[in-house]
Amino acid sequence: MYPPEMVAPMKEELVTVGFNQLTTPDEVDSAVNAEGTTLVVLNSVCGCAAGSMRPGVKLSLENAKLPSSLTTAFAGVDREAVDRARKYMLPYPPSSPSIALFKDGKLVHMVERHHIEGRTAEMISENLKAAFDEFC
Repeated sequence: MYPPEMVAPMKEELVTVGFNQLTTPDEVDSAVNAEGTTLVVLNSVCGCAAGSMRPGVKLSLENAKLPSSLTTAFAGVDREAVDRARKYMLPYPPSSPSIALFKDGKLVHMVERHHIEGRTAEMISENLKAAFDEFC
């Protein structure tokens, strides 16, 4: 587990642009199973989260179509919430950071860590915008 004060700025980066924090399994269940589309961002302390994932997610919000709900949980901090979210992301293996888009409770788009590492924020943003345009 990471100290909360260490990850607070990394959590705030998404919360300040409209993401709701998921900290319990029940919150994850409610978010994922809600009607409409839900973006679940599994945040992380790694360099690829800071350098491309969080900036890419924020850039993706500059789109005509957006998910109904924006949510996030932090790996290594919100352990139970992250574990529950990962169950919904099967058959994809656990990875952080990662980004999942759900529609009416079904996983419709997944961005794994290996799709984030080595990619620019713009590339991640374009990937998400295409998914938003298709599913939202």
